[in-house]
Amino acid sequence: MPVIQFILDLGASVMLPLIIFVMGIAFGLKAGRAFRAGVTIGVGFVGIGLVIGLLTGSLGPAAQAMVERFGIQLNVLDVGWPAAAAIAFASQVGAVVIPVGLLVNLVMLLTRTTQTLNIDLWNFWHFAFTGALVTEATGKLWLGVAAAAVNAAIILKLADWTAKPIQEFYGVPGISLPHGLSAAYVPIAIPLNALIDRIPVVRDIDLDTAKIQQRLGVFGDPMMLGLLLGIALGLLAGYSVQETLQLGVSMAAVMLLMPRMVRLLMEGLMPVSEAAREYLRRRFQGREFYIGLDSAVAVGHPASIATALILVPVTLLLAVIVPGNRLLPFGDLATIPFVVCMIAPIVRGNVFRSVLIGMVAITVGLLMSTSVASLHTAAAIAAQFDIPAGAAEISSIGDGANPLTWVLLQLSRLFQ
Repeated sequence: MPVIQFILDLGASVMLPLIIFVMGIAFGLKAGRAFRAGVTIGVGFVGIGLVIGLLTGSLGPAAQAMVERFGIQLNVLDVGWPAAAAIAFASQVGAVVIPVGLLVNLVMLLTRTTQTLNIDLWNFWHFAFTGALVTEATGKLWLGVAAAAVNAAIILKLADWTAKPIQEFYGVPGISLPHGLSAAYVPIAIPLNALIDRIPVVRDIDLDTAKIQQRLGVFGDPMMLGLLLGIALGLLAGYSVQETLQLGVSMAAVMLLMPRMVRLLMEGLMPVSEAAREYLRRRFQGREFYIGLDSAVAVGHPASIATALILVPVTLLLAVIVPGNRLLPFGDLATIPFVVCMIAPIVRGNVFRSVLIGMVAITVGLLMSTSVASLHTAAAIAAQFDIPAGAAEISSIGDGANPLTWVLLQLSRLFQ
């Protein structure tokens, strides 16, 4: 599939503008407006990528310093999502996942079983990763492809289900988030949030970022909150005063810049989104459609970032105390915002509830990632991925702990 590989190699910042430009023309926008929309979206994604790079580049070393400082010794290494993506696209399922994912989306649109047009092709790797593990577990490629297709279908339904809360909470009209990792935590978050509603005292604790700002004044501002959380992480990492302050300012920058980059991306997307919905409404009267995007558009909300920064040291603590866990969290600690970004709208921005639900999700996720470590490692070897020296096995707290992937993997074993 050299054409598909060429498109993937362009990266999201080029691939998405091309898709948006073609979609804009197809849905009736003038060429100049469609081109400007595509370029604006590309610039927005570059900006988001830079801010995420700042987040991961600052948080990763701090997490590693915490691991070394507290002497955490576990024999399954969290290699992070870049390794999982490389394994996914290098697998046999990865070679066909984009046409399979597009076919699933098309069939579901035509049969009225989804309202989401998923243009986030890069993140189809999440579906391919599920398929790669299933193929490795069962030895059956067709079953791996089927698992990837089912994964894609379920994620589309979860994107539909959460579209309205996502749009209202993040201020992104016409958008849904069919992200293979973020959406997978929705079925966990909803019942846990309902459970919290039944617990006296706990249910009355409401710490959204607006109330935090009201109570703390200037120190409750999202930028200042990022500064304080960054300084706290620096102290836990045993950083020097200089390094601690640098980490604090970096986290403050993430809290301030990410929402602005998302607004830039939305500025480019809105003309095409409106044209697409109008075009589809004319041909499918009475139906509403959503444009499916990467959940990167949601990770910059102060509630998501604050929850994620709190969960970094909590995750390391859980890794040590959870019985049966063998995973050493590392590579995916900086991707925790993607785990919690679709939880935030469900709890209406309540950081306290997001942290509680995140703790449960990560506790279960550590055990899931440990249980799939041998398959994760075997899939990496099959894809010719280099296992880091000193690691007995590899996994991750991202897709290695993805609850939907784990469930589909268990169901696939019925066909062995």
